[in-house]
Formats: sequence, structure tokens, C-alpha cells
Amino acid sequence: MNRLGAETSPYLRQHADNPVDWYPWGTEAFAAARDDDKPILLSVGYSACHWCHVMAHESFEDPETAKVMNELFVNVKVDREERPDVDTIYMEAVQALTGRGGWPMTVFMTPDGRPFHGGTYYPKVSRGQMPSFTDIMHRIQDVWVNRRDDVHNQADQLTQSLNRTALIQPDPGRAPDGDGSEALSQATAALRQQYDAAWGGFGGAPKFPQTMSQEVLLRSYLHSGDQDVLNMVINSLDAMASGGIYDHLGGGFSRYSVDAQWIVPHFEKMLYDNALFARLYLHAWQVTGRPRFRQVLNETIGFVLRDLRHDSGGFYSALDADSEGEEGRFYVWTPDQITSVLGDDAAEFMAWFGVTEGGNFEGHNILWRPVRGDLLRPANVELSRERLLSARDMRIPPGLDDKVLLEWNGLMLAALAEAAAATGNQQWMEAAVKNGGFLLDRLRRPDGRWLRSWQAGDGDRPAQARHLAYAADYAAVADAFTRLGEASGQARWIDEATQAADGLLELFWDHERGGVFTTGSDAEELICRPKEITDNAVPSANSAAAVALLRLGALTGQNHYLDRAEDILALLGEVAANHPSGFGHLLEAVDMHATGLTEVVIGGDRPDLVDAVREDYRPNTVLAWGEPYDSPLWEGRTEGLAYICHNYTCEAPAATKEELLSRL
Repeated sequence: MNRLGAETSPYLRQHADNPVDWYPWGTEAFAAARDDDKPILLSVGYSACHWCHVMAHESFEDPETAKVMNELFVNVKVDREERPDVDTIYMEAVQALTGRGGWPMTVFMTPDGRPFHGGTYYPKVSRGQMPSFTDIMHRIQDVWVNRRDDVHNQADQLTQSLNRTALIQPDPGRAPDGDGSEALSQATAALRQQYDAAWGGFGGAPKFPQTMSQEVLLRSYLHSGDQDVLNMVINSLDAMASGGIYDHLGGGFSRYSVDAQWIVPHFEKMLYDNALFARLYLHAWQVTGRPRFRQVLNETIGFVLRDLRHDSGGFYSALDADSEGEEGRFYVWTPDQITSVLGDDAAEFMAWFGVTEGGNFEGHNILWRPVRGDLLRPANVELSRERLLSARDMRIPPGLDDKVLLEWNGLMLAALAEAAAATGNQQWMEAAVKNGGFLLDRLRRPDGRWLRSWQAGDGDRPAQARHLAYAADYAAVADAFTRLGEASGQARWIDEATQAADGLLELFWDHERGGVFTTGSDAEELICRPKEITDNAVPSANSAAAVALLRLGALTGQNHYLDRAEDILALLGEVAANHPSGFGHLLEAVDMHATGLTEVVIGGDRPDLVDAVREDYRPNTVLAWGEPYDSPLWEGRTEGLAYICHNYTCEAPAATKEELLSRL
């Protein structure tokens, strides 16, 4: 029986019954490689990865190719979303070998896990300069048998070069003091150089949204009042929400655009992207008051709650790009298909969404808004949109990656709680509280140790959580519970955030250099212990930790949280301003630390005062209200009054909304 048969990850399960004898990552695979004197062939991918499925179909499901794999290698398959530690280490090796990375990732390793060759996608048949997968395997076998010393030398050199980020030394001068606008101004200047004035965003095709860089620009605008900076954000958000990267029928965003105009997406829809998009459009709406940004926020959260939510409150990971074996098939239309649903209303709808006979995607149409930023639909178009969405729901949907990942749920929970508070949407608040309860019930062990991934049962396979959570998981859940406490006024969430933060520092803290390692001190030993520092598709563990510890420290008065956040900034703060696209989330911590957080405490039942704090975007303000908890902020407070404090030194209390706003 294939050894992946017991694995719960949807990605691994997709390959459990094909001809390759797949091992899960772990001691069994390494022991088999030693016993048989074979190198390990490691394949890393994830469920929503189009090219992962292509390579699986071409090669892994092919009996002849599988026969070669089984004869020459011990084959290990890993879901990168469940094992980011394995993915990070070996992706660094592949990038060192080839100058680029991506998925599927293919790595050839010695039986003790040291990489010596690797790449990304290999076709079944040679294409131009790209060798076939079978050719590569035979070459590796020849080197393994006839040039073993060369293999070990390469593996030694490559392993020694890995994980240099973990050796960065702290420098207190990297933790900026004073006005946070200086670091943001420097970062803004760098982002201006990358900004696409024609189509918004940064750089060219393929174009990623870089939501964290947009957040940096919003913060910069709040400091400077520079309208040009705000216009960069508005132009980018309008272009993305008008383009095909946005799902105009069902809401939510795809992973990225293959063109510079945001028209043709890579159709996979990830939970973490939509969490970060929701947060960005929320903040843009708060800053500008523009209804179209609120519409995008509503529809993005609506998509997550409709299509990515488990009945008990957890959020699933992704929708695949493919359906019925074709990328994007679920989302695209021909004029005849639209007319068959809308009849006489089709012409108006097609004009609004740029539908043509020739189409814009392989003879079909990806819906988009040709008039950029004109997103508030006329009543007839809105009715047609709802009808077409109902018709689309009858199609065979893309595959659902139903893993519930702690880190990504933390990102979504933080965005959902903040959005619920800012908009007063009680359904969102209930969904946020339900998600928090789900995470506590399903992903935390009785001893308090968090786990990375949860999967519902499937047939004879019971529901289970597995894999020790990573630093990014702990940081994300600490931040999410902090924001849920601020949003709900329930003290229990601040207590849960404190426990998560304590676990983060106990298990992951680097006592020699500062910052957090990716893996816990109780995790299995890999060839190195990585330390994640750059913000990529999601905030890095260190960025997320710095932000979470600063906010939680301000609310609880626990100075060691603030001290550890400063230690992270001493490691990375200086480089962040010079390289904002790689440290967008960390720059939020830089600004919070340098500017200083404002602490607002509201005693008793004063919803008008609570709403006054929430109605504008105040990224450097934390709010304590509702149920008191253990913090100097709550000492000696009079009910019915609002206190504005800095480092726990408070002004005279405010009794009215107008008085509070004038002081804020």
C-alpha cells in the first residue's frame, strides 16, 4: 500500500494511489534511503498549484516514470503549506543551485537529508533546453553511483551555505526611535521607484498585489498627508478591483495576475491573500470613505464566509485554479453563455464587464471593469450579476483545499475582527468569535501546544490536527486574539493572546541573537534551524511577532513583550526601510515602535466612545474596553469615561465623543 494513504493533507491524498511509492517526510523515509543506499527524491507542492498538478499528471501518474522513481530513489512528498520549515530550507537550496525557485519543487538529497541537486518543474519529455524528468533521474543516478565523493562535496558546500539569515547579528541602532515617518518616508521613496503609474501596483508581469507595501503607503500618507502617496494606493486598489484578478461575480481575489494590467489571473484563490486584501480595502475605506472600497471589502469577506468556511467556524486554505482539468474554466464566459442566462439583460451586463466575442482569455471572457474604479453597479447590472453567480454555482467547482491552517486562520481572524469592529457588522463579529473558538478547540492540544493543520474526517479517516505549529502560527494567532479582544471587548481573548505570545517566546526565541526561529525547540531536528525574516506572500514570523508583541505589550503592560519586539527591530529594522517590498509588515512594527502606541481605555458601557475610536484608521492605537483584564491600563478607571494614554501615562478623561475625538 502506498505509504501516503494515511496522510490527511489533500495535496498528499491526491497522489496516494498513483504508481509512485511515496513516503511521508520522516524517519521511515530516511531509514529506507540508508538501508537501500538510495538518494531521496523530494517533491514539494501544494493543492492549488497548477504546475504541481501538471507534473503529477505527466510523470507521477505515468507507470513507466513511476517505475524509474521507485527503482532509483526513495520518494518523499511534502505539502509545503503544512511543512513550511522543510519548504523553506530546500527552496533556499534550489535557489542557490538554479537562481530561481517555485513549485513544484524537486530536490535530490543524500539519505541524511543534505541537498545536492534540484529544480522546479521537469516535463515528461525534453523541451528545448529543459531536460525530461526521466533524463534528470538517470543523470542523478549515474552521479550517485560513479561520483559519490562529488555528491557529498556538493551536499556539504550547499548545506553550509544555507540559513545565513539565522546568523544575522543584532544592532540596537536598527530599532528606529523618534518619528516613525522617517522610516516610512524612506520606504515610500523606494516604492515610488517600483510603482507602475499606468496600472498601479509594483513592477511588471507577472504582477503580485503586494498588499503589505500598500499598507506601508497608507501609513506614510497618515504621517505626511502627501496626496500623491494616497493616489498611488487608490490607483492600485482601483486597478486590482477592476481587473480580472478580482472575482466580480463571487467576490475575492486570485493569487496574482499574469499580465501587468491585472486582467488575466492565476485563478487559485488563497485564504491568506483574501485576508490581506480585506484588511487593505478596509483601511483604504476608512482613510478615504469611498464606497467602492467598502463594497470590495464586503464581497471579499463574503466570499471567504461563503466558500472557505467549515460549518464549525474554521477557514479552509484555498480554491484550486483548475476545474474539469482546465485552469479558469469555472470563472470564464462566452457571450452565448451569458445570453442564455440573462436574455435581454445580457447586452448591458456584457458592456459593463468588457465581454467581447473574441474574449480576453483563450476565446473566453474573464469579467473585468474597463472603466477603472467605477465599481458601484447599476441596479440592473447587480441583478444580472446575482443571476449569473447562481448559474455559475451550477458548474463543477474548482477543487477545495480543506486544510485549516493556524497561521492563515490567524490572518483571516485578525482582518475579520478588525472589519467587524470598524463597520459594526455583527455577523462578522459572530464569525470571528466562532473562528477563535474553533482554533482553540481543534488546533490546540490539552497541554497548550498549538498545531499547524487540521483536517476534517473523510470516510474511514478521522478528523485530526497534526504538525507542531511554527513561529508564524503562534505570532498570527497571538495577533488575531489580541485584535479579537479589542473588537469584542471580551477579556478571554487577551488572555488567550497572552498564552500564545508566551508560547512563542518560550519555544522559538533565539536567546543568542534575538528574533524567532521558524521551528520550535521541541521540533524534529532538520539540517538547519531556519529563521524567517522577509515578508513574502504572508508576513514573516519575525514581522508578525514584532507587530503582535507591540500591540499586546501595550494592552497588557507586559514589558518583556515590548523588549522582544525591540530585539526583532534591532535585527531587521534598518534594512526594512531600504527594502520595503521584502519587509512591508515589519515596517508596520517599525512605525508603531518609533511613533509610539496610543492606549485608549473606555470604562463601562459607552458604545459611542468605542465607535469614535474605531471610525477612522488609527494603526498606532490600541483599545481596551468592555471586560477589564490584568493590565495597568485598567487601574483606577471610572466607568463612562475614556482615557487616552501613552506609555501608561494618561490625560484627563474624556466624557463625550467630541472631546475624545479632539484628543485623538
